[in-house]
Amino acid sequence: MDLTPERATVQQIDGTWLEVDVKTIAVGALVRVRPGERIGLDGEVTSGNSTINQAPITGESLPVEKTIGDPVFAGTINEAGSLEYRVLAAAANTTLARIIHAVEEAQGSRAPTQRFVDQFAKVYTPVVFLFALAIAIVPPLFMAEPWYDWIYRALVLLVVACPCALVISTPVTIVSGLAAAARKGILVKGGVYLEIGGKLGFLALDKTGTITHGKPVQTDYMPLVEQDSELYRTHAASLASRSDHPVSQAIAKHATENGLTFAAVEGFEALPGRGVRGTIEGIDFHLGNHRLVEELGLCSPELEATLERLERQGKTVVVLCNPQRAIALFAVADTVKDSSRQAIEELHALGVKTTMLTGDNPHTADAIAQQVGIDEARGNLLPVDKLQAIEALQARGYVVGMVGDGINDAPALAKSEIGFAMAAAGTDTAIETADVALMDDDLRKIPAFIRLSQQGLED
Repeated sequence: MDLTPERATVQQIDGTWLEVDVKTIAVGALVRVRPGERIGLDGEVTSGNSTINQAPITGESLPVEKTIGDPVFAGTINEAGSLEYRVLAAAANTTLARIIHAVEEAQGSRAPTQRFVDQFAKVYTPVVFLFALAIAIVPPLFMAEPWYDWIYRALVLLVVACPCALVISTPVTIVSGLAAAARKGILVKGGVYLEIGGKLGFLALDKTGTITHGKPVQTDYMPLVEQDSELYRTHAASLASRSDHPVSQAIAKHATENGLTFAAVEGFEALPGRGVRGTIEGIDFHLGNHRLVEELGLCSPELEATLERLERQGKTVVVLCNPQRAIALFAVADTVKDSSRQAIEELHALGVKTTMLTGDNPHTADAIAQQVGIDEARGNLLPVDKLQAIEALQARGYVVGMVGDGINDAPALAKSEIGFAMAAAGTDTAIETADVALMDDDLRKIPAFIRLSQQGLED
């Protein structure tokens, strides 16, 4: 709830702009959002270009370019240019509000067995207590029996029959299992989840921050001309260092780590939704995406094929161009954690099927899934879509688990039979909603948890 700003700048009837409470803004109103501000309501862009960090809602690892006609979501961050958008949903019906509602519904419908036990205990406990009280009082008062014997028998009845005794009789393996899990850095919120872990049939995983690191890094550099390859890397890094876009920052960081020094850039200009431009040593250079290269008229069939190949691998590609031609390309991606592939292999060995649910595009989803060996992948999913995906797996008869780290994963975490949160980098919402917290964000902890659970069930 704290992600949504309380106020937003709205156009008034006379054309002026006034900051008002978001709860008072009607559907159809025109809202302006400045760089660095959070978007207050769901809407559709009517003016301007910018990059939006949608990670809180969709889980996408990289900001998304937005222009006229594109949707924006409440709680996301406008990172670059100024935008105006028309409101499509009131404050109580935004995507973020629906996430909160979905978590509440999922938690309310998740544990029918627990609700039955609670209702049973409400009746059972007072009945047993009254029966024990009658045993202690009636025989001595009305049958002249000794008080000591019947009070003792009443206490025995309470100890044996009350629900507390049933709890105490829980197998010691559950208690020792929880302690063993904690020693491994796996915090379990109750013995019931340790039992469920051994029955897990399908595990759904978020991508960003769960399977991948969640931080873009430069993965590829490809010179398109033979001469001065090192010089063009320096020029690209010099332009990238002047931009605050995560892709540019990844290129600049890679250059710094490899000892490159930045050149002086004159006339630097950000080109919203496309890239940047600047003059280095008297020559104009552009560093930008596929769209910018096409606008400059420098996209050859060979370059087009290379760009498509890299993009199908789930990478974001930018190209360095001089006035005559494209001279080098750089690919940036959210890289896979070293532990992810091994974790998936161990899960499959335990008979657990896997699926990846992500807000990223389907090409990126498929590429990451292939890298780590996940059975199936689904992309372009909003939080409600992830929730529905969990419900669909449950309808097929599987005991389903969900692994995530963000607010956008919370509904699915709540709906699954057992939710795993990445506790080191995860949001408070994900950790609070999940049933198990992995303290060092290592997916290999999940197979260890399942083996521990299965051992407890065998015992």
